[in-house]
Amino acid sequence: MGAWTKRSSILLVAVLLALGGGYVAWQKLADGGLPEGIASGNGRIEAVEIDVSTKAPGRISEILVNEGDFIEAGQVLARMDTTQLKAQRRQAEAQFQRALIGIDTAKSLVVQREAERAAALAIIAQRQAQLDAATSKLERSEQLAQRGNVSRQVLDDDRAAAQGAQAALEAARAQLAASEAAISAAKAQVIDAGASVDAAQAAIESISADIDDSTLVSPRDGRVQYRVAQSGEVLSAGGRILNLVDLSDVYMTFFLPTGEAGRIAIGTEVRLVLDAAPQYVIPARVTFVADVAQFTPKTVETAEERQKLMFRIKAHIDKELLQKHIRQVKTGLPGMAYLRVDPQVAWPAELDRNLVQ
Repeated sequence: MGAWTKRSSILLVAVLLALGGGYVAWQKLADGGLPEGIASGNGRIEAVEIDVSTKAPGRISEILVNEGDFIEAGQVLARMDTTQLKAQRRQAEAQFQRALIGIDTAKSLVVQREAERAAALAIIAQRQAQLDAATSKLERSEQLAQRGNVSRQVLDDDRAAAQGAQAALEAARAQLAASEAAISAAKAQVIDAGASVDAAQAAIESISADIDDSTLVSPRDGRVQYRVAQSGEVLSAGGRILNLVDLSDVYMTFFLPTGEAGRIAIGTEVRLVLDAAPQYVIPARVTFVADVAQFTPKTVETAEERQKLMFRIKAHIDKELLQKHIRQVKTGLPGMAYLRVDPQVAWPAELDRNLVQ
């Protein structure tokens, strides 16, 4: 027992010395012991935050994750109650079936109207034959009447018969026109019924999409930062349920004055040292340099004052490195960012050892 305690004490002292050495080295850099060509700025580790929200208003059925849980892209995070949506989909499906029947009914009506048109054509042919016969008979009666071989009464009867046949023919032609108009109307009903089918199908697809969207999945790998709502709560459209941190998109934002910011290019190598773990150096690269100053003095008339302009810099940590240490990645930690403004200058020894890999 005594030997174990002694070994533990030695190990603890070694750890404390390592931490102390790291802290002393970091403190030396923080106190201004930087060589010419190395710039620094203080900042905080940040990551892209994503709100998981409802698309439509409704009640939360269940939340399947808790704060601090690591999640993967596509993982189900929460479900909304879909009872009402499913009822609406059944109603839309019934309307879809009704619309399909409407198409069959409209097509049957077209067939019926076309049959009526064929009958009207037959009647026209019949009436035309009757008119031709009546006209021929009238012509013969008129010739006989001129020679006195037929009575006036017969001539009048033949003339009336010819006129009646003409009227019957016109009536048949009107019936044909009505049949053709009815066919056009029936065909329009077919188109309308088809549109009703498309509308019902679209309603089904829309409601199905809402039901699918009621299952909330993670868009990326990350960690649950906050549970904004709880199971059973009723939310409006766009109501937040969870706040996620995308641990594959982690960076530090810091500020540098004009003279140093103007010499930094995208891709410049950066070394990050966090207050919580000064013994480790995290490699990163510049991914953003602001093109306008973030804050300025009241006047910028002199060169000295212009040097006080501060520009925002963003340095991202490599995604593969983040993935290797995903469980240790934490946001909000303060620290220092060191940059080689002059690429010919070597890194100080304190920033070139214990690189996280």
